[in-house]
Amino acid sequence: MVPLKPLVAAKSRLAVSTGELLRPQLALAFAQDTVAAALACPVVRDVVVVTDDPLAAAELTALGARTVPDSPAAGLNAALAHGARAVRADRPRAAVAALNADLPALRPAELARVLTAAGDFPRAFLADAAEIGTTLLAARAGSELNPAFGGASRHRHLSTGAVEIVLAGVDSVRRDVDTGEDLLAAAALGLGPYTARHHAARPPDRTACGVRGPYRDPVSGARPGC
Repeated sequence: MVPLKPLVAAKSRLAVSTGELLRPQLALAFAQDTVAAALACPVVRDVVVVTDDPLAAAELTALGARTVPDSPAAGLNAALAHGARAVRADRPRAAVAALNADLPALRPAELARVLTAAGDFPRAFLADAAEIGTTLLAARAGSELNPAFGGASRHRHLSTGAVEIVLAGVDSVRRDVDTGEDLLAAAALGLGPYTARHHAARPPDRTACGVRGPYRDPVSGARPGC
């Protein structure tokens, strides 16, 4: 399952680096690259996106994902639990995994390694690159997902008995993007095609030269004059 906020509210911290006009476009592009990579992963049967955004639902359905509305409307973890129920309504014995929607460098082979490792445990998770949050949480057949995403979720998932997956060479699965610096790090790994299409876009000057300093290109790091 991939949860996605309405694009108007997604990736708010990214606007400082990319500008407000580009921010929702990048949020959608991140999700497109994430979903496309997940669908190409050999151990993934299908992808369910939990979202209330009509544009995102249409674009991600076009890639081959199934979308379900966020009917609980009670935050990220409620949306993920709802997504897991939707999957298991059709296949009660399915293993399920929650994956962040902001992994624009995601590689199918790396995701496959993480999911294969997760299958050894009732519940398992992968910490983000900062080792504070979580980018993936999996539950095998017979186990509830019990998501605890948000903030310092690595500690919360450990405290609920989930096993931390420790693997080298899966950086693309750990590199979520919330800030311009995160986007630079993802670009160093290699952006997926949807995000790469937007990376050189420039925000309007009034956003680019805000109180936190002049605009820095999210990929090249260059600062145009203000």
